[in-house]
This record gives sequence, structure tokens and C-alpha cells, in this order.
Amino acid sequence: MSEYDDWTDAQDSTTVTVDGHDLDVAYVDEGEGGDGENPVVFLHGIPTNSFLFRGQVPAIAEERRVVAPDMVGYGGSAMHDGFDRSIRAQEVALVGLLDDLGIETVDFVGHDLGGGVGLRLAAHDPDRVDNLVLSNSVAYDSWPIQTITDVGLPETARDNSVEEIQGMLDGLFRDTLYGDDADEAFVEGMKAPWNSEEGVVSLCRDASGTNTSHTTEIDPSDVTANTLLLWGLEDEFQPVEWAERLESDIDSAELVGLDEANHWVPEDRTEAFRDHLAEFLLSG
Repeated sequence: MSEYDDWTDAQDSTTVTVDGHDLDVAYVDEGEGGDGENPVVFLHGIPTNSFLFRGQVPAIAEERRVVAPDMVGYGGSAMHDGFDRSIRAQEVALVGLLDDLGIETVDFVGHDLGGGVGLRLAAHDPDRVDNLVLSNSVAYDSWPIQTITDVGLPETARDNSVEEIQGMLDGLFRDTLYGDDADEAFVEGMKAPWNSEEGVVSLCRDASGTNTSHTTEIDPSDVTANTLLLWGLEDEFQPVEWAERLESDIDSAELVGLDEANHWVPEDRTEAFRDHLAEFLLSG
């Protein structure tokens, strides 16, 4: 079995309702928090899944409860056609999952689109997010990037085979990880959910759901959570200038830049990412 298979075997599943659609959500739920300690939620972006955080979840779960879902339309969650995958809808799905698990307040770690979901949740419901970590997150009108816009065209699903999409994704991850030696387990884990016709259509629908309005409609200054901006400094998709703007707009925000890290920061700088999370979320 692969590392990704081990990860998915450890997932639980529940059903949430988004815009009248009942959708399965797969999630990892590990560790136990002490009295008064918030669970830590990890949320990935596009075109990844919760396996993105394989290097961080076990360590944090030694001291805190950790919940790491696959967004709807991603990973082991619902992939059938016919529902909204925008970050507005992902916020609704996440709240549904937290309510189902009886979780009222969280510490939140979000990467890419997952960061955009966390930003919305922290702005809309400040009491729900105590500590917020945004890593190379979408914000303002920083997204979608051209690559994702192209994937979201309907003809991408109609005109490309599963093998062609797998090849595109393989090149995307290998070309945008920092350094020359990509970890094969990571690349295969990122590609695995899209290795079917249903997966290809879901990926294209996910990409088409990248609605810039869903971050431009919120005001980051409404975020009251203690905020860590943990940013890969070599990112070509979400450059550090967006983090600097967030730091300026969120009163409690601190920017920590990680060199030798492109967009996939939890993979590029696994240990440093984990250490900064532990210092921010576990100390004190």
C-alpha cells in the first residue's frame, strides 16, 4: 500500500448539506485535546487534498485534536457532478462538518484555497476561529491563476483523457516544488484522486469554481484571530506581496517567510512548517 492509501484508510466520513445537496466529506480526525483546547483544522487548496499536510498532522495530533478534511469535490469527498465547489460553498461545508463533530471554536491552518476558506470564516464568524494560519493563501483578487482558469474550462474535461490530466498534474507538481528531487509519495498522493473520468470532471469543476468575488467581498480587517502568515518566499502563484498586504490589514497578523519554498510550502519545508505551527499553536 502507498502512503496515500494509508492516509485515506485512516479517514472517517460524514454527510453535510450545501445548497440543498447532501455531500460526503472525508476527513482525518486524530489526537485528543485537553480541556479548553481548540481542535486544529487543516484545510488544503487546489488541486491538492488533506495528504498535503502528512508531515504536520501527526506531530500536532500528539498534543491537540486535529481534523483535516478533504474539501467537497476533492480527495475522498464527494466528486459527482452538479454542486458548487467555490470557497463560499467550502465554507458552508466546513461549518457543517464542525457542527456535525460538535466543534464550536477552532485553530485553523489553511493553504491556498483552504486559506481563503479560513479567511472567510474568521471574517464572518470571529468567535469561531481563535488562531489562524494562512500559508500562501488566496486573498483579495490574487486568484485564480491562469493555470487553474484553463483547467476550469468545460472543454478541458471533454477533450482530455485521464492519462493526459495525470501527465499535466505530474508536470505541475514536479515543476513547482522547490528543488530538483520531488518526493514520489507526495506527487502520487496529489494525483491519485484525479485518476478517473469522474475525478477529471471534478477537478475541472473545482477549477471553474474559483470565484474571486468570494475573497474581494470580505474585509480582512474584520479578522480578530491571532494570525500567522506562513509563506513560501519563492511562490510564483501567490507571491509574498499578498501576505504583506494581509499583514497590514489584519491587526494581529505576523508574517514569517520561508526561503527555499515555492507554493507547496508544507512539502517544500516540512520541518520548518511544522516547527512554526508548533510554536504558534502549542506553546503557551
